[in-house]
Order: sequence, then C-alpha cells, then structure tokens
Amino acid sequence: MPKAYVFTRYGGPETEALVEQDRPSPGPGQVLVAVRAAGVNPVDWKQRTGYARPGAGARELPAVLGNEVAGVVEELGPDVTGFTAGDEVFGNPVAGGYAEYALLPTAVTAHKPAALSFTDAAALPIAAATAYDGIHQLGLPSGATVLITGAGGGVGVAATQIARALGLAVVGVASEGKKDFVEELGAVHVPSGPDLAERVRAAAPDGVDAVFDLVGGEVLEAAATLLDDRTKLITGADRETAARLGGGPVERARTAAVLDEVARLVVDGRLRPFVTGTFPLDRAAEALRTVEDGHARGKIVIEVAR
Repeated sequence: MPKAYVFTRYGGPETEALVEQDRPSPGPGQVLVAVRAAGVNPVDWKQRTGYARPGAGARELPAVLGNEVAGVVEELGPDVTGFTAGDEVFGNPVAGGYAEYALLPTAVTAHKPAALSFTDAAALPIAAATAYDGIHQLGLPSGATVLITGAGGGVGVAATQIARALGLAVVGVASEGKKDFVEELGAVHVPSGPDLAERVRAAAPDGVDAVFDLVGGEVLEAAATLLDDRTKLITGADRETAARLGGGPVERARTAAVLDEVARLVVDGRLRPFVTGTFPLDRAAEALRTVEDGHARGKIVIEVAR
C-alpha cells in the first residue's frame, strides 16, 4: 500500500508517523498525482499543533502533512480538462503532500516546465507563490526600498529575489549566521535582535517604503515604526499584530496562473528556489524538524522515490 507521513492527533512531533494508506481517488476538479517531491514549510508543523487557515474546516485525522508537491498525473477526476495522465505538474494538494500519492485541485495546479526539476518545482507553491503575491500586493515602483524580515527563510529568499527582479532595493533582516546568504540574494543584511529599528535606519538612511514581515511579534512591532504609511505593512506570519498596527496579511491569489509565473521566473534565471536540503519520505520527520527548529536556510524538500 502507498505510504504517507501523517499526524494522528494535534500536538508535537510525537504525534507523527509513517503509515500505509489506500491510494486516494480524485473527485470533481481534482487530479491524482504520483508525488515526486514535497516541499516542507513552517505551516506544516503549525497545522499539526492545531492551526487552521481562516475559513478552513476541521481536518479529518490522521491527516497527511504537507502543502506543496510536484509529480506526475496518474488519474483524472470527473469532468477535468486541461490535464492528461503522464503530465508533470506541481501545486497545492487537497489534504497533504508528504506521501506517495496526493490529490490536487486543478485550480491550483500548474504544468511543470521541462527545464524545472521536480525538487525545485515542489519548493514553489507555498514560499515562492506567497512571496510573489506579497511583493505584487505592495505595488512599489522600481527604485523603492522594501524591508523583508525573515529574509533567510523560504518565503524571504523568494521575496528578496522577486523584489530585486522588479528593481526594488531590499533590506533583509536575518540572523548573523545568514548574513552572507542574504547578501548573495542582493539585499542589505541587518541582523535580527534588540534595537532592530535603529539598525535598519542606519542601513537605509533614506528610509524604507514598505515592510514584508515573515516573523511577526516583536520584530513586526519594531518594523512598523519605520513606516509612515501602514498600508505598506504586510505579514505572512502575524495577521493579528499587523491589523493592530494598521497593516494586513499577504493576500494570497492561490491560482495556477501565479504558479505559472513563479515557474517562469525560475526558468528565466530570475528566481532560484534555493533548495538547501533534501530527505527521502522515510526521513520526513528529520525534514520537518529542520524547518520547525528554525535553522533552515532556503527550502527543505522531501523527495519520493518511485
């Protein structure tokens, strides 16, 4: 039977297990995909602890972990058009992606370009798509400066590159250990920690025009003091604090069209997925711990052998 990595109840890592499950069957508007790679994101372990996106219903347990995959279409649901068996695709699964098989809704599934590997494609639907949505939501003109907190993580790495591709200057907040990495992306690095606002002002004496927050909490509080126009404050980490400060969340498009765009950026050489670690499915626990511990640079991906 196909294998999947699940959590059996809400809680910590002790709730996780590699299990065998029946192969799922696609419903209307869905395709069944033989997974080749699955991206690992902070939202994965947060969902295990009970987090749910606004408007999302309760998940049936045990629940498969993971929110982005790349693979090969094996079966079409009723009335599905635009896809055929054998197509190489990537997107957001209906109910988990750390598995040998996953169901994908066609609305958020894109055809994978031949020049894009399964591993890199699996790193795009959450981090790169969130980054793309956020940078375009800010609507800054070329030459403007954006402050990105958490610039060394999956979304931050993509957001920095997309911003630079649009002609924006970037000040990237990350740990001292990620300084060279952030500067390699074309950003001015500012170390995280106390007195953040003062260090940003020193690094960007002309000020910043927008904040793309990926950390939340005290970091978001400090970053907000740098803006006169709080409508240019968005977060992918702490919508409650952002709302209190006059900002808002990243408005996600969640469309195949956005996936097509980020894939094109990769193929054109303007966006590197920066997959810095890969794990087989039977080591999914290690992959998730790498992200949950907060020390990962770039993206972590689970590769599924066929």
